[in-house]
Amino acid sequence: MIRDSLFNEPVLWKGRPKVIDVPATYRSASIVCAVTSAIGTASAIVVATALHARPTQLLLFSAWMATLAVAARALPRWWRSELEYTLTAHHIVTQRGRMRRSIERRSISYARIHWSPKHPGVGDLELVRAVPTGALRRRLSITLPGIIAPDRVWAILRGVTPSAPAGDGHRLLAQRLDDGERVLWSGHPDGGWRRWLPRGIRGVISVAMGLMFFVTGAGTAAQSVRILRLVVRAGVHPESLTFMSLVAALALTIVLLTAAGVATLYATVVRPARLDRETRYLITDLRVLIQRGDEELHLDRTRIIDVIDAPGPGGVRDVFLVLDGPRARAVAASGAFGEPPGLGLQPVLHAVTDVESVRQALLLA
Repeated sequence: MIRDSLFNEPVLWKGRPKVIDVPATYRSASIVCAVTSAIGTASAIVVATALHARPTQLLLFSAWMATLAVAARALPRWWRSELEYTLTAHHIVTQRGRMRRSIERRSISYARIHWSPKHPGVGDLELVRAVPTGALRRRLSITLPGIIAPDRVWAILRGVTPSAPAGDGHRLLAQRLDDGERVLWSGHPDGGWRRWLPRGIRGVISVAMGLMFFVTGAGTAAQSVRILRLVVRAGVHPESLTFMSLVAALALTIVLLTAAGVATLYATVVRPARLDRETRYLITDLRVLIQRGDEELHLDRTRIIDVIDAPGPGGVRDVFLVLDGPRARAVAASGAFGEPPGLGLQPVLHAVTDVESVRQALLLA
């Protein structure tokens, strides 16, 4: 049997990314940088043709933005294309050249699977280790992007035989359970109309920023009309390169501000509410499972050492599953809940109406 060169352990599985996708953050950054580069180039043309000045700084800025746009697209693909994954008897290792990251299989608290919406059966497997909250909170996870059937790989990591429907992210989690696994409780968030409200101070600030982008875009549009009229009165022909470059720069600026406002409001209000409606909770005799759109959370029940519920708006309650891990044991609200909010699905059942049913399901063997 092949053995790992570092840990000298038997290799149970090896893999590489099947599909190399650019993360959404990098795609958005690439688009913003490309539009900014186009605005700078159009502004440089206006400066050179109308003011007869050297637009050196504008051109350098545009070139820099264009470089960043290309880099935001190319670098993630280049980095991920050389990744290799190795599952040994006690570790899971990601390697790129001489760089290695590893995590002990026994220290993994839960897994998140992010299915690719464009490539059926392919997704990212994120392995998370529970860490203390408070001053010691930190992110501790390892991700295997772009692998085939990530739920099958997770089953191998757990030491169980993958079920026959595994590898199909379009199926409900209830249809991809382990052989002999039974569902004890199922539910979904009961947020009602409150799911459309921004969550926390961060959400309110994001909504305010989105509205500010809209107001700034509307103000820029109004000023653009006045500027174009003044330019025409000054003798610039509407069909000249100067006038068309000025129109392009102003139009792209307005589009960028409006798109930023739409994206901010969608990410803060619309997307969370839509995903909230798609969220499903499952408690089986072996695991706690959460499915939300293309994202899933898989948590072994043996990792749960306590259940804490907190009141939420509208009479519902949030159920926090306190986890146990190396140097992360917790029996109170200051214990190991996992990662900070905003990094994906958490081991929390939001907006639950019947907490006692959840507790009873978790108490059943």
